[in-house]
Amino acid sequence: MTQISSSPDAAGSASQRPLVALRGVQKHFGPLHVLQDIDLEVAPGEVVVVLGPSGSGKSTLCRTINRLETIDEGEIRIDGQLLPTSGAGLAKLRSEVGMVFQSFNLFAHKTVLQNLTVAPIKVKGVPRREAEAAAMELLERVGVADQADKLPAQLSGGQQQRVAIARSLAMKPKVMLFDEPTSALDPEMISEVIDVMTALAKDGMTMIVVTHEMGFARRTADRVVFMDSGRIVEVEPPEQFFSSPQTARARDFLGKILDH
Repeated sequence: MTQISSSPDAAGSASQRPLVALRGVQKHFGPLHVLQDIDLEVAPGEVVVVLGPSGSGKSTLCRTINRLETIDEGEIRIDGQLLPTSGAGLAKLRSEVGMVFQSFNLFAHKTVLQNLTVAPIKVKGVPRREAEAAAMELLERVGVADQADKLPAQLSGGQQQRVAIARSLAMKPKVMLFDEPTSALDPEMISEVIDVMTALAKDGMTMIVVTHEMGFARRTADRVVFMDSGRIVEVEPPEQFFSSPQTARARDFLGKILDH
């Protein structure tokens, strides 16, 4: 079994604590063993892209990190703290771990601005005026400030996903999780979301990204994690993974993906 750990270059000094650490993680859905012996560390400021065929466990891995899915064995730590199971500790964790889904998950009956301010006001107690000012800065950052007073249904899919990213950023998370953030978008809308994610990476946001966007993985990832049948089977810098993958399964996957 391949030993998985942060590379020295990505992790910095050996004494630097990983921001996200999974150790011996196991997860079943009934008889299906969907996560098997997962060991992974993500350093502060690192961008890790998770690739693999459908059903390989990528999205489940992502969802365990903020406990949208429970695990059966092992441990997950965020900034050194064991993942809480419930209560105030779990709520605090979810404010520190932003997540962007493929289906946007915006509040349909709230304006774009309200989507960004509701959690900072209700969860963190930020004064409304302060929350709105910060929200407008984030909407400007992702290029949709002119849509602040609209409802999500009035926006394109690409605009909605950029709002969803801004909404997660409004909680000032330590790490951002992206679960197939462009898979529900028309092709012409994908680039506007990828551009926002690339800018986040350049700004030093710690990111774990489940995606089929190979261009993003090549350009932006510090490491590529390749999964198959619930296991991490390869972890490499993108230039090495795409030019000379070490496993037959990864070579087969890339052959099918890159030829189409």
